[in-house]
Amino acid sequence: MAFVEISNVRKVFGSGANQVVALDEACLTFEENEFVALLGPSGCGKTTLLKIVSGLLSRTTGSVRVGGREVAGPYSDYGFVFQTPSLMPWRSVLQNVLFPMEILGKRDAAAQQRAEQLLDLTGLHAFANARPHELSGGMQQRVSLCRALIHKPKLLLMDEPFGALDEFTRLDMNDLLLKIKAETGASVLFVTHSISEAIYLSDKVVVFSRRPARVSEEFRIEIRGPRTQACRFTPEFTEAERRASEALGLLVGSPQED
Repeated sequence: MAFVEISNVRKVFGSGANQVVALDEACLTFEENEFVALLGPSGCGKTTLLKIVSGLLSRTTGSVRVGGREVAGPYSDYGFVFQTPSLMPWRSVLQNVLFPMEILGKRDAAAQQRAEQLLDLTGLHAFANARPHELSGGMQQRVSLCRALIHKPKLLLMDEPFGALDEFTRLDMNDLLLKIKAETGASVLFVTHSISEAIYLSDKVVVFSRRPARVSEEFRIEIRGPRTQACRFTPEFTEAERRASEALGLLVGSPQED
């Protein structure tokens, strides 16, 4: 049994003449500890699927199971990183990171230690007492990532978290995420519009069609050796970019061009 099983998920918004089909029979699976990127055109339903997997949004039909459990609502063993950090401006960095543990009634010495470890891991220890407005955009998103990881989630859901960052910061955040993934062992479902980002981060890329979204193709990323920025210039990386671009209909003569 796969760790995450998404079977024939359909999501319809509205009714009658105003009905919009956001997802249509979407199916995919992945294993524990895998990193899976959802790649597709803007507005095709990637974020909708992410919210359905998280339990924040109900599905119209279909099934979603995580760890053998049917998703019926938000669970405390998930972590969610949104497009914007959404930090509480009146709280310090450390207080923002610890907030989920307060909600769970588990803010204790162990939680404090965990938060400090995460701040060390993300290079934020010196800013533990700073307020969000004193941080750069990339640093704020690091705080958001720490907050999502504080309760040791089995599944980390990320909705294009680096899309608003400049290219240099985005590359740094990609490397940081790979480091965190290796150290925490969390499974990751990651939404992005960037082909190169999807390939660099993922064990598997899932390409969505235009709305109503279906899975048009999925393929594994086979890159030898550790993921470093240098791997972006390898034949394996280039071939994966070509395959993803073709699946998205970006190349002349590609299947989705018709």
